[in-house]
Amino acid sequence: MAGTDIKTHPIHLGLGATAETEPLFTGAMEWYIDYAKRHDADGTEGRLVSMHSFSDSWDIWEMHPQGSEVVVCITGTVTLHQEDAEGSVTTTTLSPGEYAINQPGVWHTADVEEEATVLFITAGIGTQHRPR
Repeated sequence: MAGTDIKTHPIHLGLGATAETEPLFTGAMEWYIDYAKRHDADGTEGRLVSMHSFSDSWDIWEMHPQGSEVVVCITGTVTLHQEDAEGSVTTTTLSPGEYAINQPGVWHTADVEEEATVLFITAGIGTQHRPR
């Protein structure tokens, strides 16, 4: 039996220490909307575990108001920029095996010079985006 590819089928960590394989990830906003509907009952305790590869820097900032997000670099190098409520920006460069935590309410974006793969564990309720 083969394992499941986290890049195509993220994992939902829910109440009662449950883990569920998610439907095929499309990358479209509709996928995230459907995810939220499927797991609404888990509230702020639900977590989306996903892995994405990037060859370009992000063109948006995002923020998760209801919980922390863990960002783990798997391959390559990613430079994470975090902006706190006062507008101060902290920059952290992650190499394989290193992680950072985006605290609730902290806006964040990332730069990559070459391809990087990153694992995210996200409390996604209420996620907001703004242009970079």
